[in-house]
Amino acid sequence: MRFSKFLFVGCLSLTSLVTHAETVKGLYQVREPVSSQTQEERDQATQRALDTLVLRLTGDPKAAQSPGLAAIRKDPQQIISQYGFDAGPPEVLKVDFDPTTTEQALRRAGLAMWGANRPSILGWWLNDSAEGSSLVGDGQASATPLRRAAQHRGLPLRLPLADLGEQVVATAPNLESSDPAALRAASERYNADAVLAVHAREEGGQWQAKWHLWLGDQKEAGSVQGADQAAVADAVMLAVNERLAPRFVARPGASTQQLLEVQGMNLERYATLGRLLEPFGGRPQSVDGDRILYRVNGSTDQLRAQLSLAKLQEVAAAPTPAPALPVQPVADGSTPAVAPAPVATPQLHFRW
Repeated sequence: MRFSKFLFVGCLSLTSLVTHAETVKGLYQVREPVSSQTQEERDQATQRALDTLVLRLTGDPKAAQSPGLAAIRKDPQQIISQYGFDAGPPEVLKVDFDPTTTEQALRRAGLAMWGANRPSILGWWLNDSAEGSSLVGDGQASATPLRRAAQHRGLPLRLPLADLGEQVVATAPNLESSDPAALRAASERYNADAVLAVHAREEGGQWQAKWHLWLGDQKEAGSVQGADQAAVADAVMLAVNERLAPRFVARPGASTQQLLEVQGMNLERYATLGRLLEPFGGRPQSVDGDRILYRVNGSTDQLRAQLSLAKLQEVAAAPTPAPALPVQPVADGSTPAVAPAPVATPQLHFRW
């Protein structure tokens, strides 16, 4: 099959793709609350927006203070495409950063970046307050602070329906348990990559929350607190961002050029794979039947984490006979020297 045949995918509908990872919308737009529209308030909110964006893209709380970003911090307008105020409550400054110049600035500063294609997260969130206990469901008013917090931290959050059957499962003991079996069974219908369990409680006018996150066979956990529901939601999403980002960021100078072979390709999967490999500069090299070969830049662990979002499985490479090494001719009749073997580019093998 010639490679050009794959390019028809641009005209196809992609609604049938089975990958669950999502491209985060509005990744480069940041909304920061303001108390007025004065120049001083706008400048302060712009600095906060820059800090929020850098943390959203890197997962590193120290990244915004990197010496390599000093010029950008002094003049953020270099990477801003537009901004404006939205009426509240609360009133916010909406800042749109330019993706291209922002990425260039972060890479020049030597910062690791997380692409827009991120694991979808199903959030089981139970609130306990003086009014009672309630599971946050999709479409409820209580879902608004969770969605805002997830957007603020660059996470694709899904919420369950919170029907009667799910309320029976999403109890405080199950949400605080280190065993995700009950929640995973209830989560299957939503086809998310990760499961987030949060039990938030109001005590003495303050909110605190315990959270657990499962992505594949890896688990993260922690606890946060905040002045209100919105603050504790943001604290949870910030913690999740900081835990997930290191698995997917592409670190400048630490990446390795590799060849990636994927079996079981078709037109729809070609589009999916292309999006997954964008952060790694994926470039198609050849196509043979249902196999495609990409040249990518990234660590093996990063590539494995990214490809797991589309449920690809790693397979062992087929053994190939070692090529005969050429013998260098020697004019004086001494023992001929064997030419050194060429250094092979590392290669990974996956299949759908």
